[in-house]
Amino acid sequence: MDPAVAAWPARELPSIHHIDPLSDSRWDSFVAAHPRASVFHSSAWLDALSRTYGYKSFALTTSRADQDLESAIVFCHVDSWFTRRRLVFLPFSDHCEPLLAPDADPQIFAAAFEEELRQERSWYIEMRPLGPFEITTPLHRSQVSYSFHHLDLSPSLATLFNNLHKDSIQRKIRRAEREGLAYEEGRSEALVDSFYRLFQITRQRHHLPPPPRAWFRNLVDCFGEALKVRVATKDGNAVAAMLTLRHKDTMVYKYGCSDSRFNRCGGMHLLYWNSIAESKSLGLRTFDFGRTDAGQTGLTTFKRRWGAVESTLVYSRYTSSRNSSHVFDLPIDSWKTRVAKRTLSRLPLPVLSLLGRAFYKHVG
Repeated sequence: MDPAVAAWPARELPSIHHIDPLSDSRWDSFVAAHPRASVFHSSAWLDALSRTYGYKSFALTTSRADQDLESAIVFCHVDSWFTRRRLVFLPFSDHCEPLLAPDADPQIFAAAFEEELRQERSWYIEMRPLGPFEITTPLHRSQVSYSFHHLDLSPSLATLFNNLHKDSIQRKIRRAEREGLAYEEGRSEALVDSFYRLFQITRQRHHLPPPPRAWFRNLVDCFGEALKVRVATKDGNAVAAMLTLRHKDTMVYKYGCSDSRFNRCGGMHLLYWNSIAESKSLGLRTFDFGRTDAGQTGLTTFKRRWGAVESTLVYSRYTSSRNSSHVFDLPIDSWKTRVAKRTLSRLPLPVLSLLGRAFYKHVG
């Protein structure tokens, strides 16, 4: 245990209770009713994390067992010998808000965070809120920022199309139609196979190992009809694929991939547009384009050209260590990152996939 943690004085904690979201009968209705809850709070997401990576979820709440849930913050234990033990809110999520009652004071959770670090002997607690979440605590905080994009679906479909960048988006959608690309959607093994093959190729192109196939199979099993695998094919061959999740009034783009040899055909543009059009037909209010890492200017520009609104995501890590500047990932332009990517780029696809199966449970 960090000596600084051991030296913290004992204190009387506020009335904070632990619950298991996957076994607490109140959780699903709480998430369904809370205006800031997202797909990443859902039991389906937590269950897929548990099945694939063994992450155990728990929530801190101000509500007793005999009360309806009013305020709660959910975490997963990530217990890794490689990246150290930590608490994450939540692994592989783009964003995950604290679900507080309108009159709740975030400060009541500050002492609970300190106690969790003490009891769990964790390196840090990580939060990924969409908006500001400020607490006063002796814990040291480090932060990193990302871009976030979402599209308001309230305009008519014709207006949404007219708002698209005429050259790089509208033209590519029409190009996909001229190329005769076919569109398929569903949750079949064949579609998952097509998606995962393209996903492996895309990750190899970006010098990254892919998550295990079991992760996507578990997402399909846990989300059921709320998940769709969308595939664009040309002459019977899959050229682009996407995985979306529907939650309440939002369609979430979570994963996308393509065969770069066919990028000129507009396969990804076709998938995005079909997803947006379907979201509009279902009466959804928002299309969530997800998180974009710093430095990915091309991807940021691409999302803006769909008419998406851009905001900033700020992830925070709270730790007892004074040397907290190193707890976030290496900058994408660091020499260590460049060396790692060069090494990964030389690995054959089967080896890269095997590495991914061993790697991802440590990095959630």
